[in-house]
Formats: sequence, structure tokens, C-alpha cells
Amino acid sequence: MLDHERILAKIDELEGYQRELLQIAPASFDEYQNIEKKRACERLLQISIETVIDVCHLLVKGLRLGLPAEEDDLFEKLAGAGIISQSMKDKTKRMKGFRNILVDRYGHIDDRIVYEMATERLGDFEAFKREVLEALSEGYARIGGGESEKR
Repeated sequence: MLDHERILAKIDELEGYQRELLQIAPASFDEYQNIEKKRACERLLQISIETVIDVCHLLVKGLRLGLPAEEDDLFEKLAGAGIISQSMKDKTKRMKGFRNILVDRYGHIDDRIVYEMATERLGDFEAFKREVLEALSEGYARIGGGESEKR
């Protein structure tokens, strides 16, 4: 069974992180080079992406779509169930990969990519939120072997 309240709380968290990112987003790449600005953007992007992944976990678990072998399976399962679009599946996979670079390969981060994410790719988070909220508002739930029920 879907935990609507937890999912909505995570969506609220995501909105908060996005608001913060918009407030501190640099107006130029030169401004982004300020170390505090750079680290704040990196961290807000990282926790935004982790929140997206958390929502995906909650959806897969609540809809009983099976145990994912790895995080990419979350996105595959949600796209297969029609919760997110194929396009969003690809975007969430790229987000996860970007998060991994931020976390695991900190010394190899391309500042231009982070700057682009912080200033030009925030719409991906909005689109994710919109698709999830649309699925929730439709009362969609996929149970076990493919049966659907409305809540």
C-alpha cells in the first residue's frame, strides 16, 4: 500500500531544496566559481536527487513492483508500471549518475556540468514531481501480478 503522506512529505522536501537552489543559483559561471556558491549548489543538487530516489523507493515498495537489484531498477519498474514516462526514466537515471559523481568522484567534478544542472536543468525535478503527483491524484496502485485498484 502506498504511503501517500511520506511520498508527499518527500515531494515537499524536494520543493524546499529547489527553492533554496533557486535563491542561491549563480547568475554566471564566474559567480559559480565562488567556493561557497559551488559547494552549496553541489550539495543541494545531491540531496535533491537523493530525494527523487527516495520517492522512487517509496513508490516501488508501496506498489509492490518487486525488489530492485540496483537503483536503476527503480526507474525501470516505475516506467514499466506507467508511474513515470520513459523520458523521465532516462532523466532519473542520469540524475542518479550525476549524484554518484558528486558523491563518489568528488575530485573529478566538471564545474560546467554542475553549473548547468543548477541553472538550466531544474525543470527535470519539476517534471518528476508533476508525474508522481499526477499518478497519485489518479489513485493509481499496482498490486502484485498486475491488478490495479483505485484508492
